[in-house]
Amino acid sequence: MKHRLASQHYWQSTQGLRKALLILCFSGAPFFPVVEHINATVYVTTTVDQQKKEVKGTIYDETNAPVAGATVVVKSSTRGCITDIDGKFSISVNVGDELLVSFLGYQTENVKITTNNDYTVHLKPKVDELDEVTVVAFAKQKKESVISSVTTVKPSELKVPSSNLTTALAGRMSGVIAYQTSGEPGKDDASFFIRGVTTFGYAASPLILIDNVELTTADLARLNVDDIASFSIMKDATATALYGARGANGVILVTTKEGKEGKATVNIRIENSVSTPVRTIETADPITYMQLHNEAVKTRNPLGVLPYSQSKIDNTIRNLNSYAFPAVDWYDEMFKKYTMNQRVTANISGGGNVARYYIAASFFNDNGVLNVDKQNNFNSNISLKKYSVRSNININLTKTTEAIIRVNGSFDDYRGPIDGGDALYNKVMKTSPVLFPKSFPNVGEYTNNTHLMFGNYGDGTYINPYADMVKGYKDYSRTSIVAQGELKQSLDFITKGLNVRGLISTTRYVYSDVSRYYNPYYYAMGAYDQSKNTYSLTLLNPNGGTEYLNYNEGAKDVTTTNYMEAAMSYNRDFDEHGISGMLVFTRRTQQNSNAGDLQKSLPYKNQGLSGRFTYSYDKRYFAEFNFGYNGSERFAENERYGFFPSFGVGYLMSNEKFWKPLEKTINKLKWKFTYGLVGNDAIGDSNDRFFYLSNVNMNDENKGQDFGTNWGNHINGITVTRYANEVITWEKAKKMNIGIELGLFNKLEIQADVFYEKRNSILMTRSYIPSTMGLTADVRANVGAASGKGIDMSVDYSHSINKDLWVTGRANFTYATSKYEKIEEPDYLGAGTPWRSQVGQKLSQQWGFIAERLFIDEADIANSPEQNFGGKLMAGDIKYKDVDKDGKITEADKVPIGYPTTPEITYGFGLSAGYKGWDLSAFFQGNARSSFWIDPNRISPFIDTDDDNNTHSQNALLKVIADNHWSEANRNIYTFWPRLANESVPNNTQSSTWWMQDGSFMRLKSLELGYTLPERWTRKARISNVRIYLNGTNLLTFSKFKLWDPEMGGNGLGYPIQRVYNIGLSVNF
Repeated sequence: MKHRLASQHYWQSTQGLRKALLILCFSGAPFFPVVEHINATVYVTTTVDQQKKEVKGTIYDETNAPVAGATVVVKSSTRGCITDIDGKFSISVNVGDELLVSFLGYQTENVKITTNNDYTVHLKPKVDELDEVTVVAFAKQKKESVISSVTTVKPSELKVPSSNLTTALAGRMSGVIAYQTSGEPGKDDASFFIRGVTTFGYAASPLILIDNVELTTADLARLNVDDIASFSIMKDATATALYGARGANGVILVTTKEGKEGKATVNIRIENSVSTPVRTIETADPITYMQLHNEAVKTRNPLGVLPYSQSKIDNTIRNLNSYAFPAVDWYDEMFKKYTMNQRVTANISGGGNVARYYIAASFFNDNGVLNVDKQNNFNSNISLKKYSVRSNININLTKTTEAIIRVNGSFDDYRGPIDGGDALYNKVMKTSPVLFPKSFPNVGEYTNNTHLMFGNYGDGTYINPYADMVKGYKDYSRTSIVAQGELKQSLDFITKGLNVRGLISTTRYVYSDVSRYYNPYYYAMGAYDQSKNTYSLTLLNPNGGTEYLNYNEGAKDVTTTNYMEAAMSYNRDFDEHGISGMLVFTRRTQQNSNAGDLQKSLPYKNQGLSGRFTYSYDKRYFAEFNFGYNGSERFAENERYGFFPSFGVGYLMSNEKFWKPLEKTINKLKWKFTYGLVGNDAIGDSNDRFFYLSNVNMNDENKGQDFGTNWGNHINGITVTRYANEVITWEKAKKMNIGIELGLFNKLEIQADVFYEKRNSILMTRSYIPSTMGLTADVRANVGAASGKGIDMSVDYSHSINKDLWVTGRANFTYATSKYEKIEEPDYLGAGTPWRSQVGQKLSQQWGFIAERLFIDEADIANSPEQNFGGKLMAGDIKYKDVDKDGKITEADKVPIGYPTTPEITYGFGLSAGYKGWDLSAFFQGNARSSFWIDPNRISPFIDTDDDNNTHSQNALLKVIADNHWSEANRNIYTFWPRLANESVPNNTQSSTWWMQDGSFMRLKSLELGYTLPERWTRKARISNVRIYLNGTNLLTFSKFKLWDPEMGGNGLGYPIQRVYNIGLSVNF
């Protein structure tokens, strides 16, 4: 419950003192205070009116909590009183008088006195400024005057049972394309793009600003949603032009909460959740694995030696000895069915006329689903603990000067397996279920062993995922601290509407990690005595194992970013004319303490001057001009600065006089158009610091010279690794937007935008430069071009049916597609293969062969175009289409197939309803027009592979392959898997439509049921609001693809996205 001015006991015990103070304070006034009731102070004028009567009443706030200390005065008089601890008052009035009821932070209510003697008054909070304005670049604008394309989302809509904010973005706001490819704690950030991807250069992610300071996706992911005041997506040129060379990919602008005038409020939220994988990979049972492994050998080579004897298969079926005849379900051994996580947030806010405060803290505890037993004295399961603190203080230094101090910190403490959870999931897929057990027991002659005895095979280099999981752990610590100071000064004494503002900020990012691990001892099964059911073991690496933890100090990084912002603004109305202007200067520097080379050790710098000028007439016609003039150190002096202008116009037709007859039906109709130029200087990779300077390797061993006796001496050579290019500059994007805002019946609001973008000067490697020039490095230039177009729209509905029942709904849709306009490539048209050209194709378009079907028999193979990828073709192998009709399948037959991996369509829709204290909400989200590959090399069963790190793997068998593969008994030429093999068949692993999958899906993203306790239950405990709720995320998924969660795309064998069931408690004091 909200903070009380005093307890009931204190209120009564100080009655005499209060009376004396009031008489002293008002001794010179035309009235004096008397106490008519024990708990309500009443001010009585010295003039007595014989017509007065006494009325009483109770004042409540928006949560039905009584308001103590509210002022009740008779209009146009000096008579008044203050409510007691229970919000009650009593006062003498005349019939027809009007009472003015006021309290700090609330709107004043007028109460007309009738013949009633008892009144109930509900105070409404002052309208939040953010409900009347839209947060835009460096400022706020009245919503009616905004003509740029800006999507805002209520922070409450981002509240999902997750400690990662980015996982809540998909489908929640128009213009944002988002998807998640991993559910591993600490590595579960979603990828998101504003209006898709319109560059094939380098960085395509949007600029992220939190309280005007540029931060990273990791900082956004860790932002506590309870601390968010506004969340804006800035999409077109007018919205982003002020950011100049950083705004081409769109901007996410977040502001955090500040304190408000009024009594102190305390909010606490506690959640506990159970998370489980959305979908788990299904592998075949060990018996089927052995039987089909034998089939894979026999079907390719009838004379081949079968890997598993019938005796081994039978003994495994009998479960004769689980160590001699292992049958390991690695998923079951390695991973739990569920895990539990906790989240706690708390904040307090309030203040008065001079100072206001918002202070918050949070703790999130995320755990992994690794099934680590207690054989070690440490736990290598994933444990990620996140802590955050935030303090925003606003101080009115004078009537015209405000200072704001913001400090926030986020701290991550992580412990997990050495290689990470994603790698362990992939290793399970590379491990046979019957080759060896996860470990052997320390019994019999091995009782005295003080180390774990892990299973292995052959020379002991096969992957044992269990050993990799428990052999050690990795700790890392991540700290991010941001401190800001802002000063606002009104210059109304010079001219009304003139203001200046200055902001300085410093961000310190610190990261360090350390690994502790031992080298496992690997054992293989030796002799087995079936009569005694005993076995012997062979130690495979007697000199390679250790019984103690080694120490490996990992990465250390300290990055400091300083930012400065100075702005002057003018905003004023002259009758029907409204004008505003703003100039902003920014400067940002960043220093990395672990740079690694000279160029990276130098501070990164950029600066710029931006401006906005707006004009409105009669709240009907709007015009706006923006510009950004920005400089980047990455480019030569002549290219260092760029000018990025934009303009827009808007027409609020519903404010016309002729619209009056329609306003009850169409309460709002606004048209808007914007066009402008924005830039992107995030081009090149991390080694491309200064494009106008060459990089030279003065000690290249590969380019040296041998000389002397028997060529025994060597001098290293010199190599140019990058050629200087003084005309390289930023990408430039011309953006156009046409939008409409439509309001119907004061309940339904529709916003829709059609957009087009042309991106030029994309950095790419010059392919037209012949190798005969002898250059030692690629030559790059701003020669690429791309374009993008689409539509995004949102629909919002809100209706209060009666005082107890309300309904709201929201839907949004985004379609964004892009294509290559200019790219250097061979002359495919002249070569007669125009389909190979990327020009006109979608960005990130995937290419491959058209798989027609599986071969029927040897005659089919003989009568088909030649397919020579290595190995012998057989019935049941994949048959490809000869696109160029030359009689053989080559690279020239590859064509564009499927859609890009980034979805072209994202949508979401949901409904919420409330009845009395109950509320229910559901939200669906989906992606469409996206494709991904199944990598056949990763799921080809039985393949024994030498990996890069001196390890062996033998792939598991997916159940879908066991159930749906070509065989002599199943000659279906359209079945899922081709003819089995125990070694790689290159013909069947080519990129083709056979392995291209539809990534479209729709899911029940969130469902929540809540109950708010009646005020009469909580009032006695001095609590204003208590809400209990159950919710969940990723509850149902609808998709054609069934092997794994389709949102993960090609990473489906990794750590799965989680389904979450959550219970929470929210308490407000």
